[in-house]
Amino acid sequence: MHEQDFELLYQLEENYWWFPAMREITDTIAARELQQANLRILDAGCGTGFNLAYYAAGNSRDIYGLDIADAALKHVRKRGFRKIAQASITDIPFKSGTFDIVFSFEVVTQTPYEMHDASLREMHRVLKQEGHLFIRVPAFMWLWSSHDEELQVRYRYTREELAKRLADAGFMVEWTSYANGFLFPVILLRRFLKRIGIGGGTDVKPLPRGLGWLDVIFRTVLASEAKWFKAGWRLPFGLSLICYARKNARTPSITRSTSPSVKKA
Repeated sequence: MHEQDFELLYQLEENYWWFPAMREITDTIAARELQQANLRILDAGCGTGFNLAYYAAGNSRDIYGLDIADAALKHVRKRGFRKIAQASITDIPFKSGTFDIVFSFEVVTQTPYEMHDASLREMHRVLKQEGHLFIRVPAFMWLWSSHDEELQVRYRYTREELAKRLADAGFMVEWTSYANGFLFPVILLRRFLKRIGIGGGTDVKPLPRGLGWLDVIFRTVLASEAKWFKAGWRLPFGLSLICYARKNARTPSITRSTSPSVKKA
């Protein structure tokens, strides 16, 4: 991502409709694990850090952020958060078995395709036995657009592809579904218009003046998917793909007793 993208993310991450609605979905999916006390959590690819403060609240949680971008970590510091490391998700600077939960939201696909396996293996390594990974990635390559180009997204996954990669990394996949599906007709129209040259760049931008009411509608519709998932249903399509997977105690993982050196954040 470019520096201006992080600046925009910093401004929008708290209230722009997509972000709070996705947090509500994550809270629903991860509810059982997040209820536990004294959790140690890693946000692998924390961006500008809003989720660090959000998930640090409650139950004596100890949460750490990791991002490779200077521009991202600058904004994390603005939020007053200091438990951060500057490094790639392909070489996470924490000892093996450190975390109860690893979050990774829209990050793996910003690394080269051939490095996705290494990223998932690193997340597996730093989790405690029976720890959980909550991961969200863009879905379906046929939805590729200038939004992906602007945010340097390298790939969009299907459910079967992601499940296989997670299993190959040593995870036991416990739940997976597409998300942002209720707004799919709107999204398809938006992508079609982009392909014929109407509109461009990232979709994450303030709504035009006078259309703030759309923010409320979009947020309500997307957040309603949380109730859908809570009822035990899944979506067969969507702009995003969400999965949670467990580090199986019977699955061996690489052990690292000391942390690699990283640039001080």
